[in-house]
Amino acid sequence: METYKFKFEDLKVYNKALDFVDLTYRVCENFPNSERFTLASQFIRASISIALNIAEGSSDTDKQFNRFLQMALDSVNECVVCSTISLRQNYITADKNIEIRQKLVELSKMITSLQKHLKQKSSNL
Repeated sequence: METYKFKFEDLKVYNKALDFVDLTYRVCENFPNSERFTLASQFIRASISIALNIAEGSSDTDKQFNRFLQMALDSVNECVVCSTISLRQNYITADKNIEIRQKLVELSKMITSLQKHLKQKSSNL
């Protein structure tokens, strides 16, 4: 059986973003039911947005890809706030907050590095 693969699926940052989505879903499973349609939903949507923006922008021009990467970074920041609120509301432990933040820092650095690469590439043309 032949498999179909898109170019963006080979991007390490995209795969790390998907790993973060998985983590977010696992974390939000433990939130109270009252948060299912508020904080948990926002946290999950923000984490998904990171991967979606990387995928969507990857098939466009370098300039447009950079714009989508900026939106992915904005979603990273949104996830930081969601994690902080989760900690303050005692929905996650301090250790889980640290784990989430470590993953977000890694994603942020990877996205920023890719942005720099795209800018250098376009300035060399």
